[in-house]
Amino acid sequence: MNKTRYFFVFNQNKLLLPSDADLSKGLDLLIDFEHLAVSEYQDQAVTFKQEEHAHFSLIDTQQEAIEHPELRQVSLREMLVEMPSEAFYQVAQAWQFALFMRTHQFCGRCGARMDKVTWEMAMHCHTCHHRCYPRVSPCIIVAIRHRNSILLAQGARQKEVGYFSTLAGFVESSETLEQAVHREVFEEVGVRVKNLEYFDSQPWPFPHSLMCGFLAEYDAGDIKVDGKEILQADFFDIDELPTVPPSFSIAGRLIDETRKRIKQ
Repeated sequence: MNKTRYFFVFNQNKLLLPSDADLSKGLDLLIDFEHLAVSEYQDQAVTFKQEEHAHFSLIDTQQEAIEHPELRQVSLREMLVEMPSEAFYQVAQAWQFALFMRTHQFCGRCGARMDKVTWEMAMHCHTCHHRCYPRVSPCIIVAIRHRNSILLAQGARQKEVGYFSTLAGFVESSETLEQAVHREVFEEVGVRVKNLEYFDSQPWPFPHSLMCGFLAEYDAGDIKVDGKEILQADFFDIDELPTVPPSFSIAGRLIDETRKRIKQ
């Protein structure tokens, strides 16, 4: 059975696409390898996934300068906004695998060169037999409601793009997701929460996070921010929200769900 072959070519942390590419077409942009004008890199192609009707390969040219009038570099964030979600997550997975291979060329145990395992996405050291797999960093993200309002905060990144968002943070070693929610909320804004409820999850390839979403209710405490990680935070009336993340992100969906529950 002939399989459709998709090639993901990364250059300087971005995906190479035809200069006139319409991102709404999704993976159809990646079917024809020759149109990418990078056929000289074809021997570097690494298969990272096979499905019944599809074969997925990636090429990472890393920081090498590639300039061609028929090509343009597209960032993950641009694709997140404009690509169909299923296509974006295929690109995101390819990027995370490319980053994994880029950062695991040498063994962290003995320093010898590592090789790609042929039957799974892993890098193996034939000297000390240490094997590594792609990193996934669990993060919690939580929407906190209090009466008719929701707690939103703004860090340096959010300030750059002019919006407020829900609280989020990395899960620490030996910590449950729920413990991470309580700790992060208290560390970031100084309040306590109650009635945690799992909502949903979302892969977030910036660079390799898995966002685990929760809904919670305010319990006690006054908002206090450190002025470094969180610049400002407050409870906003659900009908008078500042600019918030769009609904294709889990932060946006958490805010939408909180609005729905307040309106009930």
